[in-house]
Amino acid sequence: MRIILITGISGSGKSVALRVLEDAGYFCVDNLPPTLLRELVATRVNEGIQMLAVATDARSADSLARLPSDIQQLKTQGHDVKVIFLTAQTEALIARFSETRRSHPLSHRLRPGQNPSDRLTLTECIINERELLVEIEGLGHIIDTSDLSTNKLRSWIKGFVDTDHAPLTLLFESFAFKHGVPLDADLVFDVRMLPNPHYDPLLRPLNGRDQPVIDFLDELPLVAELLHDIEGFITKWLPSFKQDNRSYLTVAIGCTGGQHRSVYMVEHLAQHFEAAEHVVRRHRQLS
Repeated sequence: MRIILITGISGSGKSVALRVLEDAGYFCVDNLPPTLLRELVATRVNEGIQMLAVATDARSADSLARLPSDIQQLKTQGHDVKVIFLTAQTEALIARFSETRRSHPLSHRLRPGQNPSDRLTLTECIINERELLVEIEGLGHIIDTSDLSTNKLRSWIKGFVDTDHAPLTLLFESFAFKHGVPLDADLVFDVRMLPNPHYDPLLRPLNGRDQPVIDFLDELPLVAELLHDIEGFITKWLPSFKQDNRSYLTVAIGCTGGQHRSVYMVEHLAQHFEAAEHVVRRHRQLS
């Protein structure tokens, strides 16, 4: 059975991801306590279900500790288990809860002897949830949804479904430093030292996939030298990441606005590695 486990920080898009998987033909279960995961899998196997998606979160905090061993046991039984961990910057989460006017799931939990009037604030709930989930954050593919639209998140989840059969997916991602470093990055390269096409009025409205921007950067020896160095670093260390049994390796390339230099570098790196590796491109700041 193909199993996708969705977990992560409340407000980061788990419901959106689950709906995408349901549309893709997965049998979906929301807010499942991890203690019931193996029982659910066994039941669905007997019913002939081939694809299962399960969402779980910090509301089942007391049983999250056994999740890594349960996942390993399911893999030992021959199931193809992948994990998506959704997260976001605290500021983005606060804005989302404020927009929807919904309370955080952990705000209703009281410690023994705690007065109901002393419930955690939203920020305290988010911090507490990060602490509860820290042990499972590294179990699978992390997606930082801080600056993602709902449509872009849907697209990224669809891409995960399409590529979750690959031994390792090499994911190149452009981003803007002014929006912060993506939480899902495994490797981060800063290309802000390169000349910026933004200062050319003719290139400013374009991006790194447009030919005039490509021609501008192609003519700069410094760009070619940096590109060669990054290619060499990834080539040298990629075998070690593969030996670590990773499903995804996310290489984030950042410039100031995420429009020109980082996009150009991601496109060239992806083109360089796609002949030998399973490669995915992502551009956080492009529509």
